[in-house]
Amino acid sequence: MTRRHALLASAAAGTLMATSLLAVTLPASAATTGCAVTYTVQSQWTGGFSGNVAITNLGSALTSWSLTFDFPNANQRVTQGWSATWSQSGARVSAASLSWNGSLGTGGSTTIGFNGSWSGANPVPTSFALNGTTCTGAVTTPSPTTPTGPPTSTPPTTTPPPTTPPPGGAAPSLRVSGNKLVTAGGATYRLLGVNRASGEFACVQGKGMWDSGPVDQASVDAMKAWHIRAVRIPLNEDCWLGLSGSPSGPAYQQAVKDYANLLVANGINPILDLHWTHGQYTGNISACADVNATCQKPMPSRQYTPQFWTGVANAFKGNDAVLFDLFNEPYPDAANNWSDMAAAWRCLRDGGACTGIDYPVAGMQDLVDAVRATGATNVLLVPGLTWTNDLTQWLTHKPTDPRGNIVASWHSYNFNACVTETCWDTQIAPVAAQVPVHVGEIGQDTCAHDYIDRLMTWLDRNRLGYTAWTWNPWGCSGGNVLIEDYNGTPTRSYGEGYRAHLLTVTP
Repeated sequence: MTRRHALLASAAAGTLMATSLLAVTLPASAATTGCAVTYTVQSQWTGGFSGNVAITNLGSALTSWSLTFDFPNANQRVTQGWSATWSQSGARVSAASLSWNGSLGTGGSTTIGFNGSWSGANPVPTSFALNGTTCTGAVTTPSPTTPTGPPTSTPPTTTPPPTTPPPGGAAPSLRVSGNKLVTAGGATYRLLGVNRASGEFACVQGKGMWDSGPVDQASVDAMKAWHIRAVRIPLNEDCWLGLSGSPSGPAYQQAVKDYANLLVANGINPILDLHWTHGQYTGNISACADVNATCQKPMPSRQYTPQFWTGVANAFKGNDAVLFDLFNEPYPDAANNWSDMAAAWRCLRDGGACTGIDYPVAGMQDLVDAVRATGATNVLLVPGLTWTNDLTQWLTHKPTDPRGNIVASWHSYNFNACVTETCWDTQIAPVAAQVPVHVGEIGQDTCAHDYIDRLMTWLDRNRLGYTAWTWNPWGCSGGNVLIEDYNGTPTRSYGEGYRAHLLTVTP
C-alpha cells in the first residue's frame, strides 16, 4: 500500500486550536431514495483538522456508493483519508466506497474519515449527496394530488459529539474498585488504545531505543487524533537492568521515563509491560535458546525479574496514572506439554521449580511483592496461561495484593483458542464479574477487522478496556499492524477499522 503522509506531522509545530467536536446532522427532503450524513470535526489545530463522516443509507440497498460534498472555504483541503477512496477537485470532495464497506442495506451505515488543511476559517459543509441523491435525513414521497412548494431546508444544528476524546490535561490516576478501574474521583474508566512496540527488542537488536520511530509530541498528537487513551509499552529486562543491549541501563531507563511522562502529560495512560526477559529456555515450543532477553520466555526468572520490577516501581511510584503489566504472555503449560494444568497455574502464581523450565521461575506473587515493597501503589496487570489467552483458573490463582489493585490481563487474537462469544461468555465474563479485565493485546493476522469488530462489540457490551497490536509502521502483510507511518495513517483495512471504532466508541 502506498504510504500517505498525514498533516499531523506539519501541524505538530502549531498549537492546538480547538479540542471540542463540531457535528452537523442534515435532516430531510422528499425523495424515493434517501440518506443521512453526520459530519464531525474530531480535532482541530492551527492549519489542520481531523474529520469523520457517518453515512446512513435510507433508501434501497446499495452495493457501492460515492459520497460528494463541497467545502465552503476554498482553502479547505483533504490531505489524507481512510475507509474510502478520497479525491478533491476545487471545492468538490468525493469519497468512494471500498470493497469491504460498499454494501449498505436500508438503514445501513458506515463511517469514513480524513485529515485536512485549512486557513482563514474551517466551516462545516452544508450539503451532501450519496450516489447523486441529496442527503436530507428521510425518505418521503410527494402526494401527486397535492401541490408542493419548494423544499424547505433545516439549518444545520450543532449536536453533542458522538465520541469522547482523551481528557484534557494529564492522564488520570487509576485504582481498582470492585470489578472496575476508576479515577481518583471514583469515575469508571476504560483503557482504550494501542500497543507501541519496539522497546522490547530494538535495544538488543542494534536498532537503538524505539526502532528509529519517534516518541515525540507530534507522534503523540497522531495518537490523540485516534482518541487513544492508553498506550501499552513493551519493555526489555536486560536493557532496563544494563545486562545487554544498547541503549542499556540508565539511558534505557530514562528513555522509558521520558516517553511515559509525555503520554501522561497528554492525557494518555501508559501500561508498562515486561515483554522479553533473561533465562535460557530450550524446552517445548522453544522460540530461542538465548539466555539473554532476545525472545519471549515461558516465565520470568527469579534471578533478575523482581529486580526489574523494583527498579520500574521506584521510577514511577507516586504516579498512579502509570500501570504495570507484570509479564507479557506466560506459557508454563506449554513448557510442560499441557500434562499438568494445575501445576502450570501454580507455577504462574508461585514460581520456583517449574516442569520444563531450566531456571528458577519468578511467579506473579514474587512480582507483586517486589512492586509493593517499594511503596508503589500503581495498578498491576496479572496474566493468565497459554500466552495470556486462558483465564479459566485465574481467580483461584490470583496473587495477593495488600493494595487490592490487581487487574486480570487477557490477550485475544483470531488464531487463539478462545475466539467465540460462547467462550468469552463462559471463560472471560466470570472473571470480569469479580475483577477488572484489560485486554492488553487484540488483533488478527488477516489485515482485516472482522474478528476485532466482533471482539470489540463484546468487550464494549461488557465495559472492558483493550489495546490493539500495534502502533508501528511495519506493513500489514502479516496482520496486526495499525499504521503506515507515525503520522497515524491507518493501514487498510485493519487500521481503518480500528481507528473508526475508537472514534465512535463510548468510553
